Amino acid sequence: MVCRLRRSLYGLKQAPRAWFERFASVVTAAGFSPSAHDLALFVHTSPRGRTLPLLYVDDMIITGDDSEYIAFVKARLRDQFLMTDLGPLRYFLGIEVSSTSDGFYISQEKYIQDLLARAALGDERTVETPMELNFKLQPTNGDPLPDPTRYHHLVGSLVYLAVTRPDISYPVHILSQFVSAPTTVHYSHLLCVLCYLRGTITRRLFFPCSSSLQLQCYSDAAWASDPSDRRSLSAYCVFLGGSLIAWKTKKQTVVSRSSVEAELRAMALLTTEVT
Repeated sequence: MVCRLRRSLYGLKQAPRAWFERFASVVTAAGFSPSAHDLALFVHTSPRGRTLPLLYVDDMIITGDDSEYIAFVKARLRDQFLMTDLGPLRYFLGIEVSSTSDGFYISQEKYIQDLLARAALGDERTVETPMELNFKLQPTNGDPLPDPTRYHHLVGSLVYLAVTRPDISYPVHILSQFVSAPTTVHYSHLLCVLCYLRGTITRRLFFPCSSSLQLQCYSDAAWASDPSDRRSLSAYCVFLGGSLIAWKTKKQTVVSRSSVEAELRAMALLTTEVT
């Protein structure tokens, strides 16, 4: 007697791998090719335009210029899998998308509301900046937190929130350096970021339809910004026309001996990651 074990997508360790291989075989047979930049992104090009399905576990976005081929792909997937078509993209993995005649807006307003509810702040105050200007946090500031679990949870949520909020990229990078041993001072600055988000909850990224395809890149560096190891901080942002498409804050791997050297390393980071 042979018994067939039915388990959910999350039930077995090899289930995600088997599911992705099955999905990839179906879309590949439909004419798609995997992207060299992201294995979960597939590309199909035709004279009528380009079609892009993006997979995250069992959630998927299909977009492109060829509406007829998009309908064909959805029909093919419906034949192979039990799936639900939710219509135009509005909400995906905590990211809200709204479209107008001028372009698209991307935000995480509901995600911020849920984050503030989980943080259970004791007051309703807001602040103008996410971090105090010219204040450099160190590992020895304050007393160690008796239970750092809350700090870990909030910082992890802020890391995901930075996907649509480049204005908190710098403080989140700084606060992430102390997750191994957070202190009361680190936690107070974390609450400051949350108060800033409360006052700027409606801020969104805008991607205009009429934007040009001219690429503009900006980089900067803070020389010896970390007082504990004297390493500098690199940051950059990339615009495609009027749309902000990429940004990053990262500590440099070596100690720069001058501000000029720190700036050059910041430009090198930008050149390496953008190209």
